[in-house]
Amino acid sequence: MKLVILDRDGTINEDSPDYIKSAAEWLPLPGALEAIARLNHAGWQVVVASNQSGLGRGLFDVAALNAMHTKMHKMLAKVGGRIESIFYCPHGPEEACHCRKPMPGLFEQIRDRFGVDLRGVPSVGDSARDLIAGVELGCEPHLVLTGKSEALRGQALPANFPAHTQVHENLQAFAQSLIARHP
Repeated sequence: MKLVILDRDGTINEDSPDYIKSAAEWLPLPGALEAIARLNHAGWQVVVASNQSGLGRGLFDVAALNAMHTKMHKMLAKVGGRIESIFYCPHGPEEACHCRKPMPGLFEQIRDRFGVDLRGVPSVGDSARDLIAGVELGCEPHLVLTGKSEALRGQALPANFPAHTQVHENLQAFAQSLIARHP
């Protein structure tokens, strides 16, 4: 199975320091949905692993989160793309749960649900915590310079990023690179 694990906010869609709280606020980054479709057409299954602490903070409810994901699925379908499954952590950082990235719980759930070893599986995000969570289970770390990491453009990665992190301008550049390496 060719599997790719993506973060959501800042990787697929615009991020906000005030959280994405509704389907109206959920806006895809330019080219991100088309990048997912390209991955799908090249035989990759795409799943999402996302911290959604806005749930635990009471900023939105599960119905609002489902509406965001329904919008994402519909917009993806229009460009020929698909996300197989979405895994999310609803907890805030103070809850010290095992599923909130940088802890590996979401990745363990993906491993168990799909019955695959995650060693070498590309994991893409816009922050160190997105990548650290996957690296713990052997994922290959990929940083996109969108969302939280936009400020890192033209700079060396800080020491808190996993070794061998590959850096891409955006999700389109990641997809192009992965497809070129694994035709």
